[in-house]
Amino acid sequence: MHIFWQQLLGCAMKNSFNFKKFLSLFEELGMFFLLCAEVIIATFRPPYRIKNILKEMDTIGIQSLFVVLLTGAFTGMVMALQSLNVFAKFNAEGLVGSTVAISVARELGPVLSAFMVTGRAGSAMSTELGSMRVTEQIDALYTMGVDPKQYLIVPKVIAGIIMLPILTAAFNLVSVAGSYFVAVILMGVDAGIFIDKIRYFMDPVDIISGLIKAAVFGYVLTMICTYNGFYASGGAKGVGEATTRSVVVSFITILIVDYFLTVLMTKYLPGYVLGG
Repeated sequence: MHIFWQQLLGCAMKNSFNFKKFLSLFEELGMFFLLCAEVIIATFRPPYRIKNILKEMDTIGIQSLFVVLLTGAFTGMVMALQSLNVFAKFNAEGLVGSTVAISVARELGPVLSAFMVTGRAGSAMSTELGSMRVTEQIDALYTMGVDPKQYLIVPKVIAGIIMLPILTAAFNLVSVAGSYFVAVILMGVDAGIFIDKIRYFMDPVDIISGLIKAAVFGYVLTMICTYNGFYASGGAKGVGEATTRSVVVSFITILIVDYFLTVLMTKYLPGYVLGG
């Protein structure tokens, strides 16, 4: 009987621990959305730190350009090669260009660009803010009467929203160029048909929808990465955990947001449904 009560007590303590973790999840979500609201308010409140915004645009955009272009080029090349293998069975090799262009513009461009920026710039944001937090530099900003959210986070968020669509547009361009290189130059698909099919099947809404997604992803990844860094704790180990958590959560959230954006665009964006 004594063993039974020990087991029952142990089970209750275990469930209590899980319940605390469950509550901490809601606490984290509350703090995150509160930070989002504070950042939005701080964005429209002077002083407007244009110099900081330009610096973050360079960090997030220009310094991420090479890895985005490289990823885009080989994404287009691989998609062209795989599409050719399928379309050759139906003598429809000319559809390779439009298939790659629409797929990249609508989905792969914004998603993979956001992944690359998260891995390169987002992790750096989280590490930077986490280091400032554990070394009490953020507390020093409060002491000097400077709002650290406006000084540190707002420029990163604005830069992410601006630069992600630009990086996505560059990704789209080099992806189509990579698919052209593989399909036309290497595999012998007629260049005129390749380009004509892109012009025939692709609409401006395909590009616009991808750029809208990219802007949303820019906001999402910068907020997640800055949140984890801003509230990091536990010294160097805590900063490392915050950085890892930032990247993983950003990847998952981008995919989830991508699905819901696609659902909304399918219902409410005119011309988004192919053939509709």
